[in-house]
Amino acid sequence: MTQKKSSPDGSLPTRIPLSKERILKTALELADQGGLDSLTMRQLAQGLGVEAMSLYKHVANKDALLDEMVESVVAEMGMADPAAEWKAALLERARTLRRVLNQHPWAAQLIESRSSIGPQRLRYNDRMIGILRTAGFSIELAFHAMIALTSYVYGFAILEEGNRRKARPKAVDNLQAVIAPADYPFIFEMIKFAYSNKSAEVAAGQTQASPQFADFEFGLKHLVAGFDAVLREAEPQPQSQPRAR
Repeated sequence: MTQKKSSPDGSLPTRIPLSKERILKTALELADQGGLDSLTMRQLAQGLGVEAMSLYKHVANKDALLDEMVESVVAEMGMADPAAEWKAALLERARTLRRVLNQHPWAAQLIESRSSIGPQRLRYNDRMIGILRTAGFSIELAFHAMIALTSYVYGFAILEEGNRRKARPKAVDNLQAVIAPADYPFIFEMIKFAYSNKSAEVAAGQTQASPQFADFEFGLKHLVAGFDAVLREAEPQPQSQPRAR
């Protein structure tokens, strides 16, 4: 986090002016490195090389800063094409949301904890609701679909973050030592399958070919297929014409 830059003539470095953009960028970096608990106004000021009181010329308080961080993270998710086919739009939304939450593991909790909703977040959700409504979703079905999809991605991202923090080989040894195949044959069978996949995932480096990605895609595609089935059931069926006598 450089606070100084050299003058064009090579003379003594000059201090980079403090700005809202710099404050936000540094706040995101601190949260990414150590979670939200590591983000205090004092630590933020230290990272920027300024006094804490200087921050308040650009952000009203920490709550305002957290709202700006949410807006910044949502902006990374991009906006869906209003003309997109609804299933493609939902799939893209979920995949992008997972990617962004993996980059900012603290963001899911923060986004859902904020009582205020900024314009970026409003536009993001309004666009997706519009795509569903245009596709024939009732407002009730659109609401349930949005909640179900978001909950699935948030939950998956939280599990991924937890898995990244575990020492897999040690965890496998501990589980296999505690869970006896004779007592819990099906759990033991699933643990062996799951962790053999996870070991391959580590080697794959969390790429799209990794088992973790395959797990996510499996659930996502079946979730969207379920929305499609419900939508079809909700469509009015053409009434049969009475036969002529």
